[in-house]
Amino acid sequence: MALLDDKQVKEIIVVGCGVVGLTTALKVQEQGGYKVTIIAETFPTDPKTIRYTSHWAGAHHVSHAGSDLNQLGIDKETFDVMWELSAPGGAAEGCFLRHTQTEYHGDASPSPHWLEFMPDFRYLPEDELRLGATKAFSFSTVTMNTPMYLNWLMSSFLSRGGSIVRASLQHISQVFESGAHPFTGAGHSGKVDAVVACPGIGARTLGGVEDKDVYPIRGQTVLLKAPWLGYGRTMTAADGTYTYLMPRRGGDLLVGGTRVPNDWHPTPRPEITKDILARALALAPEIAPPHSREGRTPTVEDLLPIVIEEGCGLRPGRKSGIRLEVEWFDRGDTAIPVVYNYGHSGYGFLSSWGSASVALKLLEDALKEKEKYTNNHGRLSSRKLIAFCLGY
Repeated sequence: MALLDDKQVKEIIVVGCGVVGLTTALKVQEQGGYKVTIIAETFPTDPKTIRYTSHWAGAHHVSHAGSDLNQLGIDKETFDVMWELSAPGGAAEGCFLRHTQTEYHGDASPSPHWLEFMPDFRYLPEDELRLGATKAFSFSTVTMNTPMYLNWLMSSFLSRGGSIVRASLQHISQVFESGAHPFTGAGHSGKVDAVVACPGIGARTLGGVEDKDVYPIRGQTVLLKAPWLGYGRTMTAADGTYTYLMPRRGGDLLVGGTRVPNDWHPTPRPEITKDILARALALAPEIAPPHSREGRTPTVEDLLPIVIEEGCGLRPGRKSGIRLEVEWFDRGDTAIPVVYNYGHSGYGFLSSWGSASVALKLLEDALKEKEKYTNNHGRLSSRKLIAFCLGY
């Protein structure tokens, strides 16, 4: 394949460096013909902070698509990529743990037909139910060490020639004219061809976006050292309380959790930590150290010596779901397409690769349209193109 000269390479700015921003940047970059720069305030290499949600995610791949076929397609594509990455000898094998996941339900949720594509899927018989569950099912999936996986994504992006720039944007238009260069002091590099906005919870306040449908869904977790546990388990109680155990390669175990809308509190609450540990212990007493289970029932106090850290994050919820669309910004002699990919709630990891594919298709269609109008000396009017007309 002939190499593109500099004039043929498109300059793309990706705003945001969470799992969605990183995956989308990598997906665009892998397509070829693009010079991709990520602009963000926080990166995976930074210390953990409430300002960067992706560090605090579980994260396992369990789709909650229900009857939404668009979401199911996105989730399934993501799982297929992660299953390949996690295979023995896979490119990111060390970031993942393949294991058996069991889901118990005491609520009135429907049978999960959307999960039946997962490897080894089966419904559990009544004699295997526990804790008041009315149904249960199991399957094989992956859990990832999120800090490690995020850094793998970033190192993959950088090794392929990508660039990162630390900057705090006040308005999306700050990158339209010269991209990242005003923030690096490197001078003017020419016009940016398109922007991909993956700002997560920042979409609520970023000028030019200011999406008031975006809101925080606070989650709190506890990370334990429990190498003796090699499976995942969740329980959704009749009142909606959601408890989960997510094992990681290397012996760590993340337990949770909470889902509290519009709660911005930035640090873990001690009383919630104790409640999470109690619920996790009820769901799987074997998370306690083996010696604490000899001849007695383990307690929360038995878990305290194996606690690594408590954490909380602000999931980027959105009232109308994921925003995957293009908006055109008029710049006088041209227009800049901005592809939006945010609002994934607590499911950014499990929908990351699929939503990145949609964003890439939107980007390429927008650039073709821009080129067509430019060649005809036309003007692009501001309008929005909805992603799901693509057939996902």
